[in-house]
Amino acid sequence: MKRVGLIAGNGDLPIYFAEAAKNKGVEVVAINITAQAPSDRLESIVDENYEISVGELDRIIKRLQASEVQELVMVGKVNKDLLFNIDFDKRMLALLNSLEEKNDDAILLALVEELEQEGIEVKEQTTYIEELLSQTGALNQVEPTEEELADMRFGFKMAKGIGGLDIGQTVIVKEGAVIAVEAIEGTDETILRSGRLTDGGVVMAKVSKPEQDFRFDIPTVGVQTIKNLIEVRAKGLVIEAGKTFVVNRKEVFRLANEAGISIVAM
Repeated sequence: MKRVGLIAGNGDLPIYFAEAAKNKGVEVVAINITAQAPSDRLESIVDENYEISVGELDRIIKRLQASEVQELVMVGKVNKDLLFNIDFDKRMLALLNSLEEKNDDAILLALVEELEQEGIEVKEQTTYIEELLSQTGALNQVEPTEEELADMRFGFKMAKGIGGLDIGQTVIVKEGAVIAVEAIEGTDETILRSGRLTDGGVVMAKVSKPEQDFRFDIPTVGVQTIKNLIEVRAKGLVIEAGKTFVVNRKEVFRLANEAGISIVAM
């Protein structure tokens, strides 16, 4: 039987991946690398389940090798501020110190290369869960106004711009002005910050980077995204079609419909 490793961060995406892999008859070895990773829920799904901090790179690699993992997928959110708030082993420190720039892509690509040097191939995040990628067009029952559509197009363009600089994936706009840009704080905090700067009516754009590597950091929206948008009284969400995961989509669309938030994939 085929065996795959799962490097699991926060959120529901690791659950979706594990269930999809098991449904394909694949054995799954999960390593939960954050305190908020869904280890308890994965326990009943996967064949092997471990908890090892993202900072313990050497332990992670040795565990994967001991479990005879030759392919793996990395899914789930890892908060960027962990760079400044956890301890690193010698191997991870050496990797980080070898980088001139410590942006997302540089760190993740270095991790991929380190794993592959040890005979562990990192597969695309869409493996087994490609159906979670959004289709083009209006995704829920709330039709955006012309003004909101204009903000969606503007926000999409601005988000592509910051993605090209590897700053973040999310921009919040209102009436043709940029309100908040995602950096190290992550999407959730970016949304909430926009709420402190406006009286509602914002539109969120979340897109892939211009040269997106599908092995890591595919944009993802889910229930918490919508709950945060409701809190700041947002009017719209635009995502990139075919390059954004929508997790728990039935609940996402239900909440957005009730709150009057239009969701469009461009």
